[in-house]
Amino acid sequence: MNPAPTLRELAWPDIALLAELEPVLFPDDAWSAATWWGELALRPRRQYVVAELGGQLLGYAGLDAAGETADVMTIAVVPQARRSGIGEALLHWLTHQAVASGAAYLMLEVREDNLSARALYERNGFQLLRVRRRYYQPGDVDAFVLRRALP
Repeated sequence: MNPAPTLRELAWPDIALLAELEPVLFPDDAWSAATWWGELALRPRRQYVVAELGGQLLGYAGLDAAGETADVMTIAVVPQARRSGIGEALLHWLTHQAVASGAAYLMLEVREDNLSARALYERNGFQLLRVRRRYYQPGDVDAFVLRRALP
């Protein structure tokens, strides 16, 4: 049995590593270090978590919790840790935070061609609200807008 990763709040010193990982994980729309600084400056409305094991960052996720609908800002898992349950753990953390903030819904956008992420969201009760045609550039990839009702 593999040890489970630890989830902890994203900290300012993590930004340099995230800025390095982003172009690998999101080649067409990576966040810069400046974007990460801005995101962390919006706390407590914005909440971010990292998953790590043995001091190695394996994934991260973020939430915008403001009002009736909370929005997933990002979920990412490094390639060598995919299909290990880390994405699921991060999504559960986001869901818990959204419920704790009083949100009734959790929303997100996902690339139409990101089949593994879409499967994760479907398994966790997200339903398609609408399609944003050619939203992701370059490549003219559609964005699926998904929503889940929260308990």
